[in-house]
Amino acid sequence: MRKLFLTLAVMAPAALFAQSPFDGTWKTNLDQAKFSPKPITFSVNNGMYDCSSCAPKIDVKADGQDQPVSGQAYDTIAVKEVNPHTISVVTKKNGKTSLEQTRTASDDGKTLTVKSTSHPPDSTQPVMSEATLERLGKAPAGANATSGSWRIKKVSEAENGLLETYKGSGTELTWSTPAGETWSATMDGKEYPVKGSNAFDTVSLKQINDNTIQASYKRGGQLIEVDKISISADGKKLTTVVESKLTGRISTFVADKQ
Repeated sequence: MRKLFLTLAVMAPAALFAQSPFDGTWKTNLDQAKFSPKPITFSVNNGMYDCSSCAPKIDVKADGQDQPVSGQAYDTIAVKEVNPHTISVVTKKNGKTSLEQTRTASDDGKTLTVKSTSHPPDSTQPVMSEATLERLGKAPAGANATSGSWRIKKVSEAENGLLETYKGSGTELTWSTPAGETWSATMDGKEYPVKGSNAFDTVSLKQINDNTIQASYKRGGQLIEVDKISISADGKKLTTVVESKLTGRISTFVADKQ
C-alpha cells in the first residue's frame, strides 16, 4: 500500500542478525490498521484540481493533460472529470506512469471509493488497491461530488502489495517486496539507496531498543517519512508506526509472520 499505506521495515542490530525474529516474510493485515484521522481534502471545480491536504499543495488544470508539479513523488499529474461523481488521476515520474486512480462518490455523496493501480519503477508487477473513505463536513457547492474532506475507513490491497521479506547477513540487512522494491543497509545511521521506489531515494536505520527499530526515508535529500517498527514478544507480529514528515499523518500497521 506504500503504495497508498504500506511501510518498510528493518531488522535487529548486527550482533543479532543470525537469530533475529525480524528475519522472514511478513504480510500486512489491513483489518488491524489504524489510519490517520487527519482529513484528505481536494476539489475539482471550474476546470481546476486543488489538493489542499497534499504536501506541497497542488493546484492544476483538470483537463486530463499532464501538469507539472514539484515536491511530490511524481513529476506530473493529469486529472480528468469523468462525470459529476467520478474523476480520474494519473501521475508520472520521469515520463513513466506511477499511479492510475479512479475516485467515485456514492449517490448520497457520503462515501468515496478510490481504486488505485501503483506502478513501481522497472517492475512488471503493478500493485492494485481499493480504499473507502467517509465524508467530513459538507460537500462544496457546484464542485464534482468527489470534492471535499474525507477520512479513510478501510483499505484492501493485492497480496503483492502486502508482502515484504527481510534477510540479515553479517552486518547487512536486505529488504524486498514482490513488486521489486528493495534496499540493503546496516544499523549505522548512514543513508543507503532505496531501489524500485517512486516515494523514496534513501533509507537510514537506527536501533531504539532490543525490539524496536527506526527507519528514516528521504527523497531528494528531504526527510519524507519516519517508521518505528516493533516485533511482538512471541515473534509473530510486526507493528509499524508510520509518520509522514510532510503531512503530519500518523498511521499504524500490523503484519503477521508467514
